[in-house]
Amino acid sequence: MQLTRYIQELLYQYECVTIPHFGAFLTRPLNAKVSEKGDFYPPRKEVTFNELLKTNDGILAHYVAQKEGLSYENALRHIEKEISSWKKRLKTQTLRFPGVGEIRLNLDRNIRFTPWEKVNFDPSSFGLSHFKRETLHKPRIQTKIISTMENKNNDDLMFTPEKEKKSPLMRYAAIGVIGIALLATSYYFGDQYVAEQRLVAQQDAQKQIEKNVQEATFDLGSLSEVEVSITAEPIPEDIVSDQEYFSVIAGSFRSLDNAESKVNALIEEGYTAAIAQQSIDGLYRAAYGRFTNKKEAINLLYYIKYTLKEEAWYLEE
Repeated sequence: MQLTRYIQELLYQYECVTIPHFGAFLTRPLNAKVSEKGDFYPPRKEVTFNELLKTNDGILAHYVAQKEGLSYENALRHIEKEISSWKKRLKTQTLRFPGVGEIRLNLDRNIRFTPWEKVNFDPSSFGLSHFKRETLHKPRIQTKIISTMENKNNDDLMFTPEKEKKSPLMRYAAIGVIGIALLATSYYFGDQYVAEQRLVAQQDAQKQIEKNVQEATFDLGSLSEVEVSITAEPIPEDIVSDQEYFSVIAGSFRSLDNAESKVNALIEEGYTAAIAQQSIDGLYRAAYGRFTNKKEAINLLYYIKYTLKEEAWYLEE
């Protein structure tokens, strides 16, 4: 079973994908940003792992059942076997979830998760990737001042200028004032040009994001059709109730007689067995016990699975 691939596909659709009795992968949205060095990062979702969220929410089991063509109960059993294998490997190896990250034990024997960050789980950013914006250079304005005062025909002038009496300091001062004015003008217009180009680049990036989101499509596979033949049988009146129950299921049966036979066998073994709520597929569920207290049901489930090593699963009615 390709359970790791199914987890990666579900992270595109849900913010939390729980793996029963193991932990949960969570996604946190991050906005687009532009670094000081000109690196552009599109909107994305950051993946984390929380080992405290272990209660089965049904999302993973239902998805596996649809993909593999199994019933919900069989899908749960396959998931439990896979998780049992993960726990054994985790003691000496690193668990790798392609496209999601890696899980290993640290020196204190606690779970440590390292995201890969190679896959963007934000559907709105499909097709966008990180890129580096080229730096805008300020335009250089070269100036050349030519000052000449020549007169080849001095005879035509009323007077002849005396060049040797002009102070060179005044000439250099005038050139300096003109140069400072030109540099100030160049800095002002150059800075304004950079600001305008930055605004244009941001607008183009936003338009590209909107265009890619509108054209984005996802192919997560197609669901195979399953034909199920159901024979309706009357449901005992004691099964239907408004009371919320927490049951530990021993097995599911097509026939009510078989389910009752299983319940009677469990009662002889000392369990407070009963018929649980009928499944949407029309199966009758024989339970080791039905409780109004969730903690009692969980304690019985752990006792049966890990002490007696028997097959059982948890059901909230």
